Amino acid sequence: MEHVPSEPEVVSRLRVLVTGASGYVGGRLVPQLLVGAGAGGVDVRCVARTPAKLEPAPWRSVVEVLQGDIGGDLTAAMTGVDVAVYLVHSIGQRRNWAARERRDAENFARAASDAGVRRIVYLGGLGRDSDALSVHLKSRHEVGRLLASTGVDVVEIRAGVVIGSGSASFEMLRYLVEVLPVMVTPRWVATRCQPIAIADVVAPLVDAVLRDGDLAGIYEVGGPDVVTYAEMMTLYARAAGLVPRRLIPVPSHSGALVPLGRPRHPGPGFAGA
Repeated sequence: MEHVPSEPEVVSRLRVLVTGASGYVGGRLVPQLLVGAGAGGVDVRCVARTPAKLEPAPWRSVVEVLQGDIGGDLTAAMTGVDVAVYLVHSIGQRRNWAARERRDAENFARAASDAGVRRIVYLGGLGRDSDALSVHLKSRHEVGRLLASTGVDVVEIRAGVVIGSGSASFEMLRYLVEVLPVMVTPRWVATRCQPIAIADVVAPLVDAVLRDGDLAGIYEVGGPDVVTYAEMMTLYARAAGLVPRRLIPVPSHSGALVPLGRPRHPGPGFAGA
């Protein structure tokens, strides 16, 4: 009896949608997804309001880029997608930024559900719901709940302050310490946080995208040290070989220190750029 060879098994490539790819975390996540998938491969699609911002990325030629807004029509962006990564936020962009964050999350969740996306991976902020959270963290947690509201599995990774050259938090801290030997500081510098290196944030995001199985849930990631922002400033001054900085606390929640020490934007955080 003549042997009839069987048809080779067709293995579909994982298709991943990444939002916020021009940002600090997204710009480092995309290349890790491309190399982390191994022989099976992964197709990465990025959606951006301004696609030109992605042109300098060294991985631009091997990803698909679509123009779009998270709060707009995402039909084309979601078509054929297996996993959607949510890295965007509207914090401080407008007076009603929290309301916009809610609308964008609801829109994204509906679009993912309608397209049959099987998983959303979301980078949120570290902190328990039972804690006295800042407005920022309350909004971050609410976004996570809304992303899960349409039945799509959500892997929510709650990270501490991300530390690395080019990160907004780190660049602000570095600028303040290097420019101001004496700082009148608002009360938020006494807030305790658990800073984490960018590589230790990207790794679980890659794992959440590529790993099979039921992963839905909330995962907390942070570095080994719990410090205040004031202590981070002191530690940076010491590491940079600067004279000790003098911090003068004032009984206010004012954020006036931020505009005073606002650095020039370091630009997109593309690894290898």
